[in-house]
Amino acid sequence: MLHFHIITLFPESIEPYIKSSILGRAVEDKLIKISFYDPKKFAVGKHKRVDQRPYGGGPGMVLDPEAMLRATQKAIGKKTGFDKIFFSTDGVQFDEKAAKKLSKRRNILLICGRYEGVDARVQKILRAKPVSVGPYVLTGGELPAATVIDAVARFIPGVLGKAESLERSRVSSPEVYTRPEVLVWKGKKYRVPNVLLSGNHKNINAWKTRGQK
Repeated sequence: MLHFHIITLFPESIEPYIKSSILGRAVEDKLIKISFYDPKKFAVGKHKRVDQRPYGGGPGMVLDPEAMLRATQKAIGKKTGFDKIFFSTDGVQFDEKAAKKLSKRRNILLICGRYEGVDARVQKILRAKPVSVGPYVLTGGELPAATVIDAVARFIPGVLGKAESLERSRVSSPEVYTRPEVLVWKGKKYRVPNVLLSGNHKNINAWKTRGQK
């Protein structure tokens, strides 16, 4: 069973998504396991702070390295076979190939930043791989974590249920249609492409893969 370990200040921000639909069933069926570790519970010092002002000046706050490291230490414990991911805007682009590779691991640590980010020493100490889910900036690492979990879980046998073999092997298309054959909306008619109604699977597959390399 693949175990995802998420280091985050706001587990409640992604728990509803992870507990719903396919991922929720995968957890119930013990195909995957998801654990949260809140750095606030591992804060040190008199005031138990998890953020500090950045050295060198600048806006915002930086997540305290000790709280983050203590949380990761709790997650890792004596377990082995960890893949450690540190979400960063300049990290390696996460893609389908990476998702498939991660699906064969035993433990995946996902470090979610907030505010101006996590003290860089955390990534260096853990030797975590900097990863980006896209060429844009988000307010935290929780959405990237949910994205990685979703993408990776699809490659675990049984997660997609009875549709698994079909989902993996089918010819995909950015356009999909269902009934009615002719949709009337605000006086205009929108029809399903004729090729999809033809029954000619060769032509249908060619239509679905048009423009793909």
